[in-house]
This record gives sequence, C-alpha cells and structure tokens, in this order.
Amino acid sequence: MDRRYDFRTIEAKWQKIWEENHYFKVYEDESKPKYYNLEMFPYPSGHLHMGHVRNYAIGDVVARFKSMNGYNVLHPMGWDAFGLPAENAAIRNAVHPARWTYANIENMKSQLKTMGISYDWDRELTTCKPDYYKFTQWMFLKLFENNLAYKKKSAVNWCPSCQTVLANEQVVEGCCERCESMVEKKQLEQWFFKTTAYAQRLLDDLDKLPGWPEKVKTMQRNWIGRSEGCQFSLAIEGSKEALSVFTTRPDTVFGVTYMVLAPEHPLVEKLAAGKPQKTQVQAFIKKMKATSDMARTASDAEKEGVFTGAYAINPMSGERVPVWIANYVLMDYGTGAIMAVPAHDQRDFDFARKYNIPIRVVIKSADSPARGEEMAEAYAGDGVMVNSGDFNGLEVAEGQKQIIAYMEEHGIGKGTINFRLRDWLISRQRYWGAPIPIVYCEDCGMVPVPEKELPVMLPEDVEFKPYGESPLSYVESFYKTSCPCCGKEARRETDTMDTFVCSSWYFDRYCSPQESETPFRREAADYWMPVDQYIGGVEHAILHLMYARFFTKFLYDINMLPCEEPFTNLLTQGMVLKDGSKMSKSKGNVVSPEDIINTYGADTARLFILFASPPERDLEWSDQGVEGCYRFLNRVWRLVTAYADIVGEVNIPAVFAELDNEARKLRFRTHASIKKVSEDIGGRFNFNTAISAIMELSNALSSYSDNEEQDLPVVKEAINSLLLLLSPFSPHICEELWQLSGNEGSICIQPWPVYDPAALLQDEVEIVVQVSGKVRDRITVPAGLAEEKLRQIALESDKISQLTRDKKIVKIIVVPEKLVNIVVK
Repeated sequence: MDRRYDFRTIEAKWQKIWEENHYFKVYEDESKPKYYNLEMFPYPSGHLHMGHVRNYAIGDVVARFKSMNGYNVLHPMGWDAFGLPAENAAIRNAVHPARWTYANIENMKSQLKTMGISYDWDRELTTCKPDYYKFTQWMFLKLFENNLAYKKKSAVNWCPSCQTVLANEQVVEGCCERCESMVEKKQLEQWFFKTTAYAQRLLDDLDKLPGWPEKVKTMQRNWIGRSEGCQFSLAIEGSKEALSVFTTRPDTVFGVTYMVLAPEHPLVEKLAAGKPQKTQVQAFIKKMKATSDMARTASDAEKEGVFTGAYAINPMSGERVPVWIANYVLMDYGTGAIMAVPAHDQRDFDFARKYNIPIRVVIKSADSPARGEEMAEAYAGDGVMVNSGDFNGLEVAEGQKQIIAYMEEHGIGKGTINFRLRDWLISRQRYWGAPIPIVYCEDCGMVPVPEKELPVMLPEDVEFKPYGESPLSYVESFYKTSCPCCGKEARRETDTMDTFVCSSWYFDRYCSPQESETPFRREAADYWMPVDQYIGGVEHAILHLMYARFFTKFLYDINMLPCEEPFTNLLTQGMVLKDGSKMSKSKGNVVSPEDIINTYGADTARLFILFASPPERDLEWSDQGVEGCYRFLNRVWRLVTAYADIVGEVNIPAVFAELDNEARKLRFRTHASIKKVSEDIGGRFNFNTAISAIMELSNALSSYSDNEEQDLPVVKEAINSLLLLLSPFSPHICEELWQLSGNEGSICIQPWPVYDPAALLQDEVEIVVQVSGKVRDRITVPAGLAEEKLRQIALESDKISQLTRDKKIVKIIVVPEKLVNIVVK
C-alpha cells in the first residue's frame, strides 16, 4: 500500500464527496434534538485570515461532534455584504461595489470550501442581494409601524474621510474605526431605532444567559448603564426657559455651585444672546464641533468651559447659580445638562478649581473636610448631609429618598430611571446599503413604502464620489417616485441603513432562507431558534450582540419568533497573534491561510489552530507548531495504513473476552481517550486538551504495534476510536483512513464512540513522579493504593531517592491514581 500522506488528493476527494452527497444539508426533523451552531458571518473582504480560520474551525468541531452525537445540526454560512469598504473600493478603483463584493464572495467561498467546513451551502445568504434586503426593509417598516423608528435632527459623528455618519460605537478614541480619521460633529436629519424602549429588558434578560461569558454580559450592562435618581428643572433667571437635569445624587442638590450645559444644547445660543459672553460662547461651540465625544470625555482630558452669562435658580435653595458650557458634558447623555457639585464629583471639582468657582461641602463623614477650600479632591463617599437646610443630619441613602419625595410633593421633579444606552442611529449617507423604505410627499408628509412594493431596489447606475451625502441623492431615477397615498410626485429617502441592521436578524433568515413572502417561516423558526451556540470575536460584544438582542425581542413581541434571546450560548474566541502582535499587513506579520493549506493541508491548519491554545484565549502563531501537527498527522497515516490490510476484515465484539495485560492497557487508553475527548468537546470546548488525549491514544497504539502477539479486535477498536475522535478536527484524513481500514460509509455520519466504564477499571496504574514540579520518574502501582503507601513507593524509587538525597522535603502532593509531586529545597 502507498504509505505517503497525499493531503491534496485526499482533501479534494472528500470535499467533492461531501458536496455531491449533501451530507451537511438539513431539514426540520422532530424525531431528533436540534442543534443550531453558528459562527458570525464574515464581511467579504476577499481573503480569509487566520482569525477566520480559527472561528470556523471551532464551529466545525462543534457541528461535527453534535451531529455524530445524534443532533440535527444546522450549520449555515453567508455574507455580511453591504458596507463602506466596497464603496471606498468603487471610488479608488472605478469598480462597482456589487462587482467587487460578489468577486470577493466567490474567492472567500472557494477558500472556505478548501477548509472542509461542514456548511449547509443551500442556506447561503448574502445581505446585499434584493431577496435579503427586501426583508431588512420589511423590518424597518415593522419598527416604523410600532413607533420604534423615527427621524430627528441630531448632532452626529461625521467622518470627513469616509464622508458618512458613524454610530458612537464606531468611534474609537476620537477616530473613525475604519480609516482612523479624526471624527467631527455635524447636525443632520437622521433615522433612529428606539433601542431605549427595550433598555430594561436588555439589561434584565442578561441574567437569563448563563451560557454567555461574564465579561461580555458586564460589557453590555455597562453599555446599557442603568442609573436611578431624579429629574428636575431649574428656572433661568429673567427667562421663561428652564433647564432639565438628571442626577443620581439628589442628596447633593444644596451643593450645586454652577450648572453645565453641553455646547450642543439647544438653549445655549438663547442664553448667550445679547450678553458680553456671546462671542466667546460661539467660539467654544465651534471648537467642540471639531472635537470627538471620546476626546472630550477622556479621563485625562483637561476640563474646559465658558460662562454663558446666564443664571439658573436652584429650586431647593433659591440660590442663583451661573450656567456654563463645558467639554465634559455631552448632549446625547441624559438631558445634556448637569447640576455641578464640585465638592462631591471629581470632574466638577477639577473644573471649579480651574475657574475659581465656589466649592460647598454638603456630605460630611467623620474624617472628610468640612470646607471646600480644605479639599484636595472631591469626596464621593457616605456620610451625613450638611449645609442642606431641613435635611441636615440625614444619611446619604435616606437623604436621597427624602429629597426626591420633597421634589415630587412640591412639583419640582420626580424619581427617574435613566440609561446610558442611546437610540440606535441607523442613517448612512452612502450607496452600498439597504435603502430606507420611506418617501416624502408635500401633501402627505412622510410615507412608508407599502410592503407589496418591496424591495426598494438599489440602482446600478451610480457615480461614486465623496460628496458628503448619499450618491443616491444624485440618481433621479431612484429618488423621483410617486406617493403611495395620493399618487402625486414624491421623493425617496436617499440615506441607506447601517450594515448592523442587516446582521441583526440574519440568523433568523437561515431558518428558511428561500422564503419570498416573509423573512422566514414561523414554523422553521419555532424549530431552530434560538441559536444554541454562537461563535465570534469579543470585539462584537456591544454593537452586534446588543442590536441582535434588540431585534429578537422586537420580533418576539410581534409574534414572529418563539424566543426573546437569539443566542443561548456564546463563545468569544481570542485573536491570532504573531510575534506578540495582532496580524496586520502594516506589521508584516500576516500568515496566509492559503499558504498553510497549500503547504500542509487543511487538516493540519485546523488541527494546529485548535491545539495551540484554548479557544477563548489569544493564540500565538508558531511555524514549529504547524510542523508538529503535520508530523502528527503523518504518524497517524503511517500507523493506520500499516494496520489497514490486517484489520480490514476484523470485527469488534460487543463484549471482549479475557485480555492480556498489554491489550488491556491499550483498551484502557482507548476508552479513557473517548471519555476525555467527549467531555472536553461537549462540556468545556477544551479542544487543545482533547487533541492531547487523541495524541496519547495514537502513542499507545504505536507502542502496542511493537508487540509480536496482538489482539486485533482491540487494535481495530483503538484505530476506529482514534479516527472518530480525530475526525471533527481533521476530517479529510480520517475519512480516507476510515475507508482504508475496511469501514463503510462516511465517518462524518457515524455515531460518536461511547466509553466502556469496565475498560477503565485497572489492576495497575502508572503514576508520574515529580520533584519540585519536574517529571523525574514513572512508577506502576496497584490501582486504589493508599496515599501513604504511594508516597513511600515514590520516595523509594531509585531515581527519586538519588534526587532527594541531602534535600529537605517540604511537602508531598498526591493526586490519586495520577501523580506524586515531592517538593524539596
């Protein structure tokens, strides 16, 4: 038999067999438990990177393992295909975004197929195709019908390079996350989804997700940012206007020495009108428009501000307090105005010190300063209220209750819950996105496009230039239309939707992606949803996951889905690093998956990326590690092919007769490996330790092959188990060896092996003996030996007695049946 491991021929052969026989195609089947396994779908940039390989390899191990364990596994793939890079490529290279995108999809799909991932390609979806974005528009209309989509003028993050609006989450340290240009503020009419209507449910239901990493849930809780306090108004002196503020510390209201408005606050211009400070105020507003929110509110940013010339009246004390504008207050958080209490808030303290504003202590502990001028920093701890009129002497918590009660009784304010979460800005001034299905009629106003007229198609004849507004604004055949209500001439909305809208419901579409009348069949969603296992990068912990949860809750509310949460379990895999840094072209440390697959094969690439590190941790790329995995697969190939003709006709008995010691040891290793791998994949996703157990089985089988007398049924059982356990990781080589070993059918449709508890009962066990943590010997002892006797035997070992002679034994650690560690000094 040819013993060469020809991975190119083997991998191409089995990929073709899988595809021709539709091994991974699934339907709803009530006779089986379902398992919906999903990796986050990629943006079609054109080339897979190692992060993709890791993500999809993890998902494929889970899918194959669950399928072999009897589950009806849905494992689909698609393309998050709208987005700015395609439009930028159109501007740079004079190529239409659609052509660029579809060419990239074909290339990436081909690359994915070479990896041997078990996708049901019949469910493939592409978000830029009309049959998909028709229903993205349908989602918009449903949100609009339910008063959850609205338009308003808003100060938005504007990227002057990309010439588009960015969501707050797409601004990283004051820069556009894509092109890294400094972000500016700009006032535009924008579309929003009312995510704040779901804020409390989004927060509460995190407790229903025990299968999510705690760090992700913490990030979401912090982003939602629930605050309890009160909201009240302060009259503006000499004006009918009033300032509304929210505070979590009503107990400090008597410590207010100034007010601060966001520079974008609509009252600022009115307050400064006719006052000497007007010019200074306008200059400061202009400066803030060119400064990102991130830069303004950074903890190390210098606090800056300008007095408006106006005063507000504190309704609790009747005191006249100056109104300032400052960089550290934002319009899109709370009311855009704060009551400043410098004695008990560090930002206010820094600002007050800089501008010589009085600092008044109103909360005092036994050892905190009593006067503002004595303070080196703000005091934010507990204590009793002072300088607070009738409320003096109250503890902080009681003071908060009584101040709120007083405000409510006297019509000053009311107890309120506030959230950091803002409504989702979805408008984008670009072409390559789903058109917003709204038209504007002079007589009828804002009119939704009727569902029967969906999709609103993107025109193909578009000129791509960085206009600063959507290119659709210049396509008359697109924006000129008739009003659905009165039939008169109307104008289409020319903004398109944020691509996160497309990715907020794609997992629902996979349930029945061929539907043409509805986004998905309710019956299919009832069977498949929610996703049982979702896999992707932690960088999506806030944006994508929050929006997907919002959409799912909304679709549940309108009776489209059976579940309120989209993903039961979440795995966030770590990054792939090289030389300690994330792979990037600029650093010259990129490793191409194509090169690795061409040189070593997909099975080696998959095995290494799963063996090198636990999935949730970052993985350091190692060329030596790849070589090691390739050598291991070659050893498996040689080992199994050497036995292939011998064991081909051998049957594995249901019950084994009396075995000799060596056969019993091999059978023990076989079933210990089955148990270990099953637990590591099924319970913990510890793929690296599962692969180690498979390697141990391979080594045990190799050692057994040196025996002159061999129990061939035990060997056949060990070989079959080795291949079945390895197949989720490196499926192609296992398929070929399964066939060569005389087995019928594809290995991917075989049942997962079940360990025999009787095979794990041992007369003797091998114990590793360490000295101060380093392996120095191995001893064989009777199973179940008492710890005291085990210590004695370990110490009496020739090697150990020599190594511990003249040393002080500090302690002896025993792990029953496995290890003795003798700590010396």
